[in-house]
Amino acid sequence: MRILIDTNILISALLFPHSKPAKALTYTISEHQLVLCDQNLFEFREVIGRKNPELLPAIEEFLHELCFERIPTKQKTIERIRDPKDQPILNAAMSAGVDIIVTGDKDFLSLQLKKPLCMTDDQFLRSMDK
Repeated sequence: MRILIDTNILISALLFPHSKPAKALTYTISEHQLVLCDQNLFEFREVIGRKNPELLPAIEEFLHELCFERIPTKQKTIERIRDPKDQPILNAAMSAGVDIIVTGDKDFLSLQLKKPLCMTDDQFLRSMDK
């Protein structure tokens, strides 16, 4: 399966290596295809740079070593989502045929889409029996 890990899960996974977000990321990397879009990567760097700028070199190394499929951000509206900053991520996931978005963002979780399914890290791990 192709799994897009949302920015909030990436940040939590990095900052808390024994957390459910970290387990979801690790499981995705080992068993599925990790997908990230340009907007996720921009947000990831921006948030870390604002909150923990001393971690930026480690973030760049982490991203360099991380095996993932990078998909372009899509600005064209495919599906409505409340937060306009999330729309390009949703568009990219839908255009690229992503199966699941793992996120903590209630805007994604409230969409009730069939594809991509939007799940919390806990829902994802339970659905995979992890």
